[in-house]
Amino acid sequence: MNVYRDNRNETMRIISTIVALGILFGLTVLLVPTALAADAPTVTITNYTVSPSVLMPDSLGTVTIMVKNTASSASVSEKSGKLAVDDYSVVKTTDINVNIENVHLEGNGISVLTKNYDQVGDIGPGQALMFTFTIQSPSKSGIYYPEIWIDTKGGTSVKYPFPVNVNTAVGIQKESILIMNSSLTGSVNPGDEIPVTLTITNAGQLLADDVTLTVTNVSGKLAPKTSDLYHVGLINPGEQKTVSLFLLSDKEADAGLVRVPVTIGYNSIDGTPLSQATGIDVILKGKAELGFVSVDTNPARLAEGTPFDLTIRIENTGTGEAKQVSGTVDMPAEGKKEAFIGKIKPGNDAPAIFLLEGMKGGNYPYNLTISYTDDMGVHTMTRQMNLRVSPADNSGNLILVLIILGILGFLAYRYWYLPKKNGDGKFPWERKN
Repeated sequence: MNVYRDNRNETMRIISTIVALGILFGLTVLLVPTALAADAPTVTITNYTVSPSVLMPDSLGTVTIMVKNTASSASVSEKSGKLAVDDYSVVKTTDINVNIENVHLEGNGISVLTKNYDQVGDIGPGQALMFTFTIQSPSKSGIYYPEIWIDTKGGTSVKYPFPVNVNTAVGIQKESILIMNSSLTGSVNPGDEIPVTLTITNAGQLLADDVTLTVTNVSGKLAPKTSDLYHVGLINPGEQKTVSLFLLSDKEADAGLVRVPVTIGYNSIDGTPLSQATGIDVILKGKAELGFVSVDTNPARLAEGTPFDLTIRIENTGTGEAKQVSGTVDMPAEGKKEAFIGKIKPGNDAPAIFLLEGMKGGNYPYNLTISYTDDMGVHTMTRQMNLRVSPADNSGNLILVLIILGILGFLAYRYWYLPKKNGDGKFPWERKN
């Protein structure tokens, strides 16, 4: 009986000890923070780009990849407190980073010219990094599958294969390709209307529907004369259509290249609206227009036989600079009958000076010929003009001649006629005395 009692007491002591240890362990667990389950730190490839999309054999290109932290919760929550579910006295949040040790591109037939990215470091929750590799395609055409290898510290390593197209038609999307050419069929002088013909060609493999052209006036020098929107309609593959329009140019525009923006809008075969930008290139050429301001002589009144200067002022009323300007006169006189002027800018004038010898009195019609060049080419213009030379005034000389003749007559009468008549050469009143 005593033995049984002793055994039961021993059993009770053991059970009590086990219960006490269980309670102690439970309290210890409650007092130690407990981490909730969290996403394992790793990365993924969210995007890649091969440029150009189709490589030629033995050509260079680039591969750009986007690496992102995949942690969805971006944190670890720690708890401590009572044992009851969802009843915590302390909650702690810690960000989950991913440490990238190495990023490597395995060519698998493609030559990789860029070294590995070593010891990249941490990527925070929701963050991404971009890596670019330079590659060289092989001499053989085909589809190649290089792989991106990413090693992370304490996480999962990643391998990501992707295709590289070397000179094959596989995977190339067929589409419509619109090409616009412009041709000028008339003047390109500032201030004039400029006729333009636009040719739109579909060089793609699919049709382009509802094609429109929008001409934009942003230069301040050229603008469409009437509408700025032209509807072309449907253009099938290999087909081309033309649009004729007029551009208005500003007379004050400087000579040179002016680009008029044009937007081509169209719908693809599946109805997707697309647009592309192009333009009309116009080279404005300045046109000089020469005229005459004044014609002067020095002296102002020309006398017979008197040398004189002939000055003709020439002005440029055009939009371009007149260069290599020279003038000639076909006047029947000796002297400098050609004048070199040089350049005359728009709105300016310059003199042509001719140095001529004297001529006899009378009216002299003559031709003035002006030669010059501008952006449009070489030009010559001729204008008929007239010059009057007053006859010499000989009245003074006539009086002098009469005086001389009177003196000569008196001397002849005194020393020749009287001596011959009277014998002694005396006047009648001298003889009486």
